[in-house]
Amino acid sequence: MTNATLAIGSVRLKATDGLILAMLACFTFLGIVFQVEQWLALTIKNIAVGIAYAFIIKIVERAERKFLKFFLRVATVSLTYAFLFGAVNHLQMIIHGTWMDEGIISMEESLFGVQPLLWTQHLFSKPVTEWMMFSYVVYVPMYPILCGIVYYKHGELAMEDYFFTLGLANILCDIGFILYPVASPMYWPAIKSQLTVPLDGWVWTYFGELMRKYLHFAGGSIPSPHAAAGTVMWAMAYRYYRIGFWVLVPVMISLYISTFYGRYHYVTDAVVGVLVALLAIWVAPSMMMLWQRVVVKND
Repeated sequence: MTNATLAIGSVRLKATDGLILAMLACFTFLGIVFQVEQWLALTIKNIAVGIAYAFIIKIVERAERKFLKFFLRVATVSLTYAFLFGAVNHLQMIIHGTWMDEGIISMEESLFGVQPLLWTQHLFSKPVTEWMMFSYVVYVPMYPILCGIVYYKHGELAMEDYFFTLGLANILCDIGFILYPVASPMYWPAIKSQLTVPLDGWVWTYFGELMRKYLHFAGGSIPSPHAAAGTVMWAMAYRYYRIGFWVLVPVMISLYISTFYGRYHYVTDAVVGVLVALLAIWVAPSMMMLWQRVVVKND
């Protein structure tokens, strides 16, 4: 872990900041080079977000109240990760030019003998659906809540470890969307037309459907960001808040299942999401030490 900061002009960047700004620059470069749809608008948005991000970094540096510093840091980093998830939508076709769902569907049918998404329909019931949707949706508030616990129990260094590893997992997912673009069951007609059993539930099912309607788009499927980020958060709970890790056991196991039970992803997406998270957890310490060496060399 490191809290070292690299001075770029009057702004001091932590490892997480470097990761975020590098990906904004990379996405901007790819958009321009491949002339993706609305590339100019994407470029302007990316630059604007980068400038706003740097500006807020300076505000956070000057903040004296612990809660204000925490709130601004969490909000800025989390929202920028969300922006990157949306920005990569425009880049998914630059390599293959088409969706690769058929490959995933064929592989799963060969492996399981059935398409898991279609098979799970006979398990549907309101209580099960409600629990699965709770597990899927609770990921959103768990993001800042767990971060807050880590920060107040272990300080800024632990929070940056949390942020950097989570960001690395998110960015590996973004790269995956480009390397192997999959539309997802929600948008692939051959699967969507066979999903005939309704997902009936109550409050959490309502919120899950809101997420489907407003936060999802064609693609952004493999690796599953839910499975990847959820695994990192679970690992951070084990590292910094062991009780929370054990409390989250049924939720996290259900979260993995909910990704395909709720028809957001294929089973493969969830499996690859977990593997990506494990890779991020393994690689993150080395990358943070590399950042430390770069900072020392440039001081």
